[in-house]
This record gives sequence, structure tokens and C-alpha cells, in this order.
Amino acid sequence: MSELSHLESWFSHDRLAPYRAATNSRRDAMTLYEWNAEVSAAFWRTLGHVEVLLRNALHRELTAWSRERYGTDRWYAAIEPTVSQQTRKDIREAIRRGTRNGRAETPGRVVAELNLGFWRFLLARRYDGTLWRFCMYRAFPGKRRADVERAVSTLHVLRNRIGHHEPIHNRPLDELLGLSLEVAGWIDTDARDWIAAGDLTPGLLAQRSGV
Repeated sequence: MSELSHLESWFSHDRLAPYRAATNSRRDAMTLYEWNAEVSAAFWRTLGHVEVLLRNALHRELTAWSRERYGTDRWYAAIEPTVSQQTRKDIREAIRRGTRNGRAETPGRVVAELNLGFWRFLLARRYDGTLWRFCMYRAFPGKRRADVERAVSTLHVLRNRIGHHEPIHNRPLDELLGLSLEVAGWIDTDARDWIAAGDLTPGLLAQRSGV
């Protein structure tokens, strides 16, 4: 049995089909599959750092606003009456997960349970005249909400593809890497530079022509 046949047995014919369609031989399909896994892992690191940076920046601004307006750091509770049903559901689920095993509820524990999709939708147009105008704009000095939402939505789609082990080799990866670092730079240029300094993605993208 060839190595590709082993891969098809292990990971399924359908999963490997996009790699066979994009290449001219079984060997090339194997090489592309492995390269896709490597570049996905590198992107995962970068996107993870950008997600945490974005989450903490928005958490900081929402906390300051909620503390001043409502006298509480629990901004996620303060906004519940004004957000969508799905967002309320996400908040309640984050509270549930953050307080498992009898742990006390703290904003830090709750916020750690809110995924990138939550923040993406909190940046939606429906909150342009409220949460964005009240405080969230401060996390992205000088940037328009629509531009931030568009960028974060694009990164969210990429993150989900990687998280579900889907092919990304046919995506504009150079542009997506640039966008990831651009979003980080909107929040903090020093953080962007730190993320970029440890990023293995550029080296893998440079190898793409040989894959």
C-alpha cells in the first residue's frame, strides 16, 4: 500500500480530494497536505495571539465604561438587555463554563470563555451607535467600526477553517497574514512586532512555490 493510500485510509478519501485536485501526482498531494498542516499550525499561533490581544483590548474598554456607567466590572451582565439573543446565550454559557467546579465568577474567567465569534458579532453594525460609540472604538484608535468588523470577520473564517482542519492552501495566505498583523497593529504596534518576530508563517509561505 502506498503512503498516499495509507493517508486515505487514515484521514478519508474525501478529505484528501482537494489536495489531489490541486496537484499532478500522489506524491505532490502528500506534500501539499503536509505543508497545509504546517502552515495551518503557524497561522493558528498568530491568530491565537491576535485573538487574545483583541479580546483583552475590548475587555479593558468595556470594563472601564461599565465601571463608570454602572459601577460594575461585569460589563457582560450590563449589556445583556441590549444585545442579541445569541450574544446573551454566549454570555450565559461563558459564565457557566467560567464557574465550573465551584469556581467563583470573575470577569477574567468569563471573558476567557468568549470566543472570537463573540467579539466578531459584538463589532457588528447593530452596535455602532451604542457599544462602539460608548467605548469599543478606543481599542482601535482612529479606525472605523466597519473596517474592524470586516477584518475580524475575515480572520474568524480563517480560524474556523483551521480549527476544522480544512484546506487553506487555496486561500490568499500572504494577504491574510498581513491582515492578521494589521489588526494587531491597530491595537498595539509593539504587540504586532512581537507577534511578527516569532511568526513561522512567512518562511512556510516562501516554500509554497516548491510544494
